[in-house]
Amino acid sequence: MFPLGGTAKIGEAIERNRIERLNATITNIYTTAYQQDADATLITNRDKATATLDDPFTAVNPYGTNTTSMYVYFTTSEATSVSYTVHAEGYPDFTATANQGKDYATTHEFIVLGLIPKTTNTITLKLTDASGSTVATGQLTCKGPKLLGDEEIQLEQKRTPTSAAAQSVGNGLYAILGNDSDDQDFMYYYDVNGVIRGEIPVKYYRSHRLLFDDNGLMWFSASTHTMVGMNRLGKLEKILDLDDQFILHHDYVLDSDGNLVLLATDLTRSDHAVQDQVVKLDTTTGKTTLLLDLGTMFPDYKSTTTHSGIDESDTSAIGRWDWIHCNTIQLLDDGSAILSARETSTIIKVADIEGTPKLQYMIGEPSVWNGTQYTASFLTRNGDFGDTGGQHSVTYSTDDSLESGSYYLTLFDNSFGYAMTRPDYDWTTIKGLSTSQSATDADSRSRLRKYLVNENDGTYTEVNSFKVPYSPYVSSVQEIDDDLNLVDSGMQGLFGIYDSDGTLQAQYAMKLATSYIYRVYLYDFQDFYFA
Repeated sequence: MFPLGGTAKIGEAIERNRIERLNATITNIYTTAYQQDADATLITNRDKATATLDDPFTAVNPYGTNTTSMYVYFTTSEATSVSYTVHAEGYPDFTATANQGKDYATTHEFIVLGLIPKTTNTITLKLTDASGSTVATGQLTCKGPKLLGDEEIQLEQKRTPTSAAAQSVGNGLYAILGNDSDDQDFMYYYDVNGVIRGEIPVKYYRSHRLLFDDNGLMWFSASTHTMVGMNRLGKLEKILDLDDQFILHHDYVLDSDGNLVLLATDLTRSDHAVQDQVVKLDTTTGKTTLLLDLGTMFPDYKSTTTHSGIDESDTSAIGRWDWIHCNTIQLLDDGSAILSARETSTIIKVADIEGTPKLQYMIGEPSVWNGTQYTASFLTRNGDFGDTGGQHSVTYSTDDSLESGSYYLTLFDNSFGYAMTRPDYDWTTIKGLSTSQSATDADSRSRLRKYLVNENDGTYTEVNSFKVPYSPYVSSVQEIDDDLNLVDSGMQGLFGIYDSDGTLQAQYAMKLATSYIYRVYLYDFQDFYFA
């Protein structure tokens, strides 16, 4: 007989051991030795196989980087493209044209995405020649592997996609970035029907976005220290760690040379300031270089703030000073950068970010910065609209209709007024902000906002705005096309497509592992997974 509660304690211990083993396995996957061994094993087994269309060589998740993926290899006498359809009883089919390295080939090597876990999957291959004629078909079956995590195979659809939303999303996949877990962290791909098509384990923390370079690599973060470049077959060709001085938080971009520019925390600071640095990680040498210390750019403002806060990249840390909390970075062609500073509810543009950084302008409520020299740097608000409260996912865009010096900024306005380091400031000064920290507060809403910035006359104008489910922290927006926008209300676990009037065109609900989904972005994966 087990003592009272003994069975539960044994179960908890078994689960802890399972998670520890899983963590260790995934940490090992993110090593050069593991990737080289996996590659050698794959090539050896592949070269032993007959590998024809009737009997292709396959391997499920050969590099350990996508649980529900399958490597496929075969040869043909005629050069063709290859498309595939994944069918599993009870789920919508998933069809895509495979990226096999070239449009038409006789050696076919590619990844099939989207095996349904623990279910028999039938994969139909269709070969098409350059004239568009189908010249052959093949079929194979595979039992989908068990997921490593506890995520849903199919998300609840709060709003079934309209035809416009379905057409716009197409074969693209929603990347769920940061459904943070106390156990093991993943990035997930879901299709337009809310069906899982990829489970990408990371070491810890989260991936914040996907970046595609000119060498065919997809870059993402696998921890607070580790950035990786994955090829189209799932192999990690680059595994780079930041110098011990820094840890990543929240965002990163590729510069024109293919290097990574990241938001970071300097771990060596005696004042324990966090989330206020910008660094560059050279993707060739692996060297980390400091580009900007915002505490040096804004010393007067920093000195007025209360020494408090946490480091979201290191939740065990204490005594931190989160005085500005940058959460988004965008690089512009002229070498400038746009930063979103959550703690001040301010958007900041910095010129020459990789050279001699200089403050160019700020957007937001100037009174947050009262008593400092920086209030003169604010652009003029053109129109009767409220400024943001704790905004996230500020995204730069432009088009040919705009004059030089004008562009758009689209963002998720959390519409939440609070700053731990500014207990003195009355956030109700900003029109329309909520002070509720509860995502379920019935009277609170967040917003998608789109600004037209005109640097020539120093103004910003709101050209679109609509209410979305409230999320006081995290969240993201993305323009899909001229009329459709993807919005993630992270603390509610809701993401969906809205038209430009704010009418819901599709919506999905994901069970939260702990507190929130950090970001959701749509990727077409063209020239990566798909041709």
